[in-house]
Amino acid sequence: MSESLWFEATAEERELLQAVRGYLKERVIPTADARDREGKFPFEIVRELAELGVFGLMVPEAYGGLGLPARTAMQIIEAIGYADGALGLTVASHNSLATGHVLLAGSEAQKAYFLPKMASGEWLGAWGLTEPGSGSDAAALATRAEATADGWVLNGSKQFITQGSVAGTYVVMARTDPAPEGKKHLGISAFVFEAGAKGLRIGRKEDKLGLRASDTAQLIFEDLHLPKDALLGERGRGFYDVLQVLDGGRVGIAALSVGIGRAALDLAARYSVERKAFGRAIAEFEGISFKLAQMATELEAARLLYLKAAALKDAGRPYTMAAAQAKLFASEAAVRAADQAIQILGGYGYVMDYPAQRYWRDARLMEIGEGTSEILRLVIAKKLLETL
Repeated sequence: MSESLWFEATAEERELLQAVRGYLKERVIPTADARDREGKFPFEIVRELAELGVFGLMVPEAYGGLGLPARTAMQIIEAIGYADGALGLTVASHNSLATGHVLLAGSEAQKAYFLPKMASGEWLGAWGLTEPGSGSDAAALATRAEATADGWVLNGSKQFITQGSVAGTYVVMARTDPAPEGKKHLGISAFVFEAGAKGLRIGRKEDKLGLRASDTAQLIFEDLHLPKDALLGERGRGFYDVLQVLDGGRVGIAALSVGIGRAALDLAARYSVERKAFGRAIAEFEGISFKLAQMATELEAARLLYLKAAALKDAGRPYTMAAAQAKLFASEAAVRAADQAIQILGGYGYVMDYPAQRYWRDARLMEIGEGTSEILRLVIAKKLLETL
């Protein structure tokens, strides 16, 4: 993959990146710690970001989006993650999961109805796959959808759903047909519907370790009645679409991870120049400077991995393995960077007055969400062995 394919951006794309970064520097970074402490969803910030178009990054202009290539969209997600990991997760999940699923599998009528509202940020998207009893084993989901004369009736629940209580659009997976022996991924279908649907109840809102200003909630379906045209994609084969959506989501999480890791690196580097010990800035000691060098190298490698995956997506080429590699490496590099930032700051890294602890708490989810590190290693190994 040539370097120009990875990094080429139009003047308009560069201008957008500059505008987003300027807004983040002025409005988001100074208030990120306060939002983390309060743990409240930042409706006002989300509305302001929506005016920059970041909730329709890859949505075609015909549906009200920016129509950006993935490589540019992911750089925007990285920038938002640098400013505030919780806000970055909101933007990444909305674009990659719920919106991404409608873009991938939606009918023309579904796209025309949902995408303009999602691209504008009027309706945030929530994507419901995980359940209380099915996380990494996603095909073991227990939510059921029964076909009726006029549509569908869903019963079940979803767990750890980003934007769960604040979404305007929900995309959820449910079993519509019995699975053949040994093929439990078959018989799963996807559905798209608006907030306020009768039978949808918002359950517990999670009190999380990190990403505290991101909304995470349980969804409960109690005879949720949906029309026939709520079916998103082909009946019984929705899990194939899920896998493709997750590929895109993993690139987004990789970009978000790099943003969080870079924030930790910059904090540690600034501190090491200002902090004096034994008559010198601690940055002059190899024990510190080598840590910074390692952090910077790993984060740059992580950026190249997510840009490669995004470039493959833009080129219409398979990128499952590249996405898994990018998400695995970037998430673990971000956690290492945040951990080392705490070490470099010493006691100051361990107190709540400095953001080093927030970066670690935010980065830690990156190794869990949208495929744990363990699952990603399985995906990578499987793809590798397929080539032999």
